[in-house]
Amino acid sequence: MTSSSSLERINYLFDESLNAKQRSQESLPPLIEAAGQMMVQALLAEGKILSCGNGGSAGDAQHFSAELINRFERERPSLPAIALTTDTSTLTSIANDYSYNEVFSKQIRALGKEGDILLAISTSGNSTNVIQGIQAAHDRRVKIVALTGKNGGNMASLLENEDIEIRIPSEVTARIQEIHLLVIHCLCDYIDCALFGPPE
Repeated sequence: MTSSSSLERINYLFDESLNAKQRSQESLPPLIEAAGQMMVQALLAEGKILSCGNGGSAGDAQHFSAELINRFERERPSLPAIALTTDTSTLTSIANDYSYNEVFSKQIRALGKEGDILLAISTSGNSTNVIQGIQAAHDRRVKIVALTGKNGGNMASLLENEDIEIRIPSEVTARIQEIHLLVIHCLCDYIDCALFGPPE
């Protein structure tokens, strides 16, 4: 690839990302606000936010949890969050003894309680272990905030009335992941502002 063609490709990817964000801005802010309100209510009631996903979505789950437990953009008290993607002994023992499809659901049945939230992340909406995690969350009366893309996949049909799906209007996994991260930052900002006031 020549320098000019590689620069064209890079600029094309920037344009595609901007276009996907603009399309998302047309429909997603009210859903992000509603999800933020749900999370704030859970935290005020001494609930916690669990998160899960695979691959890049696992990284997003951990990113969100880290922002809550440590800090986002200001000094403030730590907030309770658990990424279900991080404990390798738990993940590998469940995958080995049972099935990789159960790596999140078994943790949710152990850790989730009524009043908690599950942030379930899947670009396709078809990750079997995330779907089983949603089913386990419903059994534990844990509400769902689902970050999906494409057509929402099988996750979309599982969601109940009180759950919220934030579906990115894109078919491209990379664009979906980019906007998932923006949504996560919007949620972190919403939580901080709601609990600790507007930024100075």
